[in-house]
Amino acid sequence: MDSPARLRMTRTALFPVALLALCVVPLAFAAPWTPVLLLVPVVIGVWVLRTGVDISADGLAIQALVGRRTVPWTEVAGIRVARRGELWLVTTAGTELRLPVIRARDLPRLAELSGGRLEVPAPPARPAPPQ
Repeated sequence: MDSPARLRMTRTALFPVALLALCVVPLAFAAPWTPVLLLVPVVIGVWVLRTGVDISADGLAIQALVGRRTVPWTEVAGIRVARRGELWLVTTAGTELRLPVIRARDLPRLAELSGGRLEVPAPPARPAPPQ
């Protein structure tokens, strides 16, 4: 894997942010303190563009709005799927890091990008219907 695979939020998520900015503009000039409201769509836009996961031969880099955490493959113990489908990276130290933007439906893609370092468990067998 030459360059890291970048898993980010789709750029179409910026459309509602642009609409929010358009709606905030009239309010932003209503009083001397209200231009601060223009920061809300800016922060949300930066969050959409920045948050994600980079997968490389060295490991995973989890990018948040503020900060970045790199976990080498040697420290990855596995993936935990939460109740609502969020994925959590479990490290050998026992800590868990939320993988933003990636859901349980993305597990096969994550396993493929990991180069075989992560396995996708087979779905549980369904019981035979009663006859």
